[in-house]
Amino acid sequence: MFDLPDNEILPLSKEHVFWTWSAQAKVNPIAVKRAKGVYFWDVDDKRYLDFNSMTMCVNMGHGDARIIKAMQEQAAELPYAAPGMTTRIRALASRAVASVTPHKALSKVLFTLGGADANENAIKLARGFTKRHKILARYRSYHGATAGAMAVTGDPRRVAWEPNLMTGVAHFLDPYRYRSTFHRTNPNISEAEFAQDYVNHLEEIILYEGPESIAAILMESVTGTNGIIIPPDGYMQGVRTLCDKYGILMIADEVMSGFGRTGRWFAIEHWNVLPDMITMAKGLTSAYAPLGAVAMKPEIAAAFDDHAFESGLTYTSHPISLAAAVANIQAMREDQVVERAAGMGAVLRRMLSDLGEAHPSVGEARSIGLFGILELVKDRKTKEPLAPWNGTSPEMIALRKYCLDHGLFLYTHWHTVLIIPPLIITERELKEGFEVLDEALKITDRTFDG
Repeated sequence: MFDLPDNEILPLSKEHVFWTWSAQAKVNPIAVKRAKGVYFWDVDDKRYLDFNSMTMCVNMGHGDARIIKAMQEQAAELPYAAPGMTTRIRALASRAVASVTPHKALSKVLFTLGGADANENAIKLARGFTKRHKILARYRSYHGATAGAMAVTGDPRRVAWEPNLMTGVAHFLDPYRYRSTFHRTNPNISEAEFAQDYVNHLEEIILYEGPESIAAILMESVTGTNGIIIPPDGYMQGVRTLCDKYGILMIADEVMSGFGRTGRWFAIEHWNVLPDMITMAKGLTSAYAPLGAVAMKPEIAAAFDDHAFESGLTYTSHPISLAAAVANIQAMREDQVVERAAGMGAVLRRMLSDLGEAHPSVGEARSIGLFGILELVKDRKTKEPLAPWNGTSPEMIALRKYCLDHGLFLYTHWHTVLIIPPLIITERELKEGFEVLDEALKITDRTFDG
């Protein structure tokens, strides 16, 4: 049934597959055959070091036998149950997710199919709970490709689908220190003042939009593909204060930053802030099966005690996906992967700093846990990016090609290079990838004007 020669995988795929985020005639994917640990192999047996956890999701690495076995056993026992039913694995998975939320305080869990519909359902819950309509989100956010999630997305992926998106959304600016709109003439402002300026900016938007109309503020705890923007201390606390002041729910999108990526179960924990809801996916199962979730405070769930939550999914709480989640969380605990990611975060930070010092095209390097980025520039003084907003450049294309040619798989976005490896990566394996990246950056250094 599944027999297909390796050399036919790519041509057959090109014949029949419709590709997302792509111009169809320009697609030339890697034909992947197998994967293990932090590596994967193509059909020609070329090995790649996975510096992007595939799609920022394979947190536990490839081929973990414990997760695979749990899925196999669940498939043999009960592969599906209707959404209105419950199962042993649904009970266990709900408890497992609730147990890793901050202070175990988000004790009610709605399972979805992925990150986009987790955010969609969080919006529905917020609107139903508050009886308000508007959602505030940031311009550098990405929250998913469905209509509601795309509406709250701030980056250019939203623009292509306007005006046929969910209404009632307003955007505000990220606390992006390297390219701060507010601090071009006073870059040496203290972290506390910087954070307060962006909290003040948010409050101004709240007042303009009318706080009595705002249901929730939805934010990536650490902005993901649009910059790995790490909020300064005081910012998240300030957002929480504003939410409490105006009766607005705080939703932390942890689809990418959750499950150990930043060295905590959830990134929001770095600032000791408890949101009203957390959305999650990706690392929830380490992508061994599709699954998303909304973890919420019990009082939000209680708002629907006497009337129905008018939403649902055929595959909500799919047993095989839930088995993957439970096994994934257990494996992370057994191997102390979250603590390990925190420790390896210091190694990654040092390596990024070393690259920054060695290569003039690196404008800034940032990281938190195993969530890192290099911003590449033409001039360090002007900070002119090496590729334009929502675009690329020959230099960025050449850098990525060099990496792929030399067996390093990573993600480049506009003028940035993201380093988001599986959380099981070792220092030796990180060094292996950085040696390739060190050579690749010589390409971008040639354009440096500063």
